[in-house]
Amino acid sequence: MVDINSDNPAHSANAITGTRPGHDKERRMSTIPKNNSETVAHTPGRATSIGVWILQVVLAAIIAGGGISKLAGDPVMVDMFADIGAGQWLRYLVGALEVALLIPALAGLASLGLAALLTGAVITDQFVLEQSPWLPLALLVVAAVIARARWSRTEAVVGTLLRR
Repeated sequence: MVDINSDNPAHSANAITGTRPGHDKERRMSTIPKNNSETVAHTPGRATSIGVWILQVVLAAIIAGGGISKLAGDPVMVDMFADIGAGQWLRYLVGALEVALLIPALAGLASLGLAALLTGAVITDQFVLEQSPWLPLALLVVAAVIARARWSRTEAVVGTLLRR
């Protein structure tokens, strides 16, 4: 038996941890993770990746046309943003985010920004324009799914921008 009050530091440490001298390798081995799931980020499967791309293409097809008309200054869009009362800068911002969804490297960041803007669109449609909020709400859900799926890419893009 090892004395806890021993002057030998190895004996004291081993007595406290419950290991025998020379057998601490067993204890260290048990702390190694059984698999790499704790240290390696989860990568989506092929089916998930294809599903996200399909959602992204569908969202872009629905939204990009409106984005182009906003950026081009379509009178209907100019009037709609005048009715909202936030200014034409918002029309340009929304249009740019809608078109940025088409650029693969910016898809996650654009989806994140679009989700925020669509949250405002749901509220604006309901209370300012007195329209049904269901379409922007559905698009918000899709944008949020894309933003979540592209999160690692979004972090990389933001990290690159912040380092400059």
